[in-house]
Amino acid sequence: MSDLKTTITDLATRYHQDTIEIRRNLHQHPELSKEEQQTADFICTTLDSFGIPYRKGVAGFGIVGLIEGKNPGHRCIGLRADMDALPVKEESAAPYASREPGKMHACGHDVHMSSLLGTARILNEVKDLFTGTVKLIFQPSEESYPGGAIEMINEGVLEKPDVWVVLGQHVLPTLDAGMVGFNPGPDMASTDEIFLTVKGKGGHAAAPNMVIDPVLIAAHIIVALQQIVSRQANPTTATVLSFGRIIGEGRTNIIPNEVKIDGTVRTYDEAWRKEIHKRVELIATSIASGMGGSCDVKISHGYPYLHNDEELTAQLQSLATEYLGGENVVTLERRMTAEDFAYFAQRVPSCLYRLGVRNEEKGITSFLHSPTFDVDEKALETGSGLMAWLAVNLLNQK
Repeated sequence: MSDLKTTITDLATRYHQDTIEIRRNLHQHPELSKEEQQTADFICTTLDSFGIPYRKGVAGFGIVGLIEGKNPGHRCIGLRADMDALPVKEESAAPYASREPGKMHACGHDVHMSSLLGTARILNEVKDLFTGTVKLIFQPSEESYPGGAIEMINEGVLEKPDVWVVLGQHVLPTLDAGMVGFNPGPDMASTDEIFLTVKGKGGHAAAPNMVIDPVLIAAHIIVALQQIVSRQANPTTATVLSFGRIIGEGRTNIIPNEVKIDGTVRTYDEAWRKEIHKRVELIATSIASGMGGSCDVKISHGYPYLHNDEELTAQLQSLATEYLGGENVVTLERRMTAEDFAYFAQRVPSCLYRLGVRNEEKGITSFLHSPTFDVDEKALETGSGLMAWLAVNLLNQK
């Protein structure tokens, strides 16, 4: 086992600079969801250079590679990285900053892809040391519903060969580079989008008796909906209901005909999630009706909550401790953010763990989705080596 660890760590170190160059190339050329053509071409070219076979065009621009060890039919493990960028204008003087105006890898997907490519390179060189098959899953469109994960699943990514477990890693800017974090059980929340259109009767603001004020109705609805979290949710069930966009196209002296309200609701309980939808509609429509107006309610059903398989996660955390040392492996709390990796976890035992990328001395502290987000590229050595170590050990277990 120590010889295997030494082999993997040596390869991760040897290829570290190459992996950095891969990441920087990807970072310079970000593409949004459903547009990842150049990204896919680059991944394919890189896999070609490693001598790893693959299938492209899965769920649009998705790519599935295969690395077969001894007795390939023994079991198959899936390793996933997402590919898309965000519509964010990067604020960076780094030489590898985005060259695409208004587009940026602000969520670390460039790290996910380059790290998985580094892992693939390592695994391809040690395939005589493991039993079974590794399926590389480069997934498009994580940032845009319905997400590439469910589309790849529907196109058979977990079949032929059947995938036994799926692993993924996601950057975490609050965790130092060189460290990783795990959270067994419920890890990330479901996410649904709420769109309310409050309708009234506009008119002159100086004659409120002659209008049905949708601004006032909208204000009452927003306040009333907060009771779903504070008074209707079980206090032990994490629930978030937030509104981030209100549009009422009036003026200082003009009351508009309608007001639009957009928000999000998140939780870890699928039954409660459905109940929230019903209560949002009931409260919003009842208040609007009672005040003389109406409210159209649209709730866009998003990603389910992400559940990290407890047994698998405990095993991975133990293996990570062997590889990195206990001081570099932590247990994390659940988060109310969302991830379409959850769809993989619904089908097979899965785990999405966190890869630290923070370095305060270098000023690398910005959070995800920020225009100043960056990573300490030491994380690429940790990420590529650790995922290879985890995959080999899982495949080799009896």
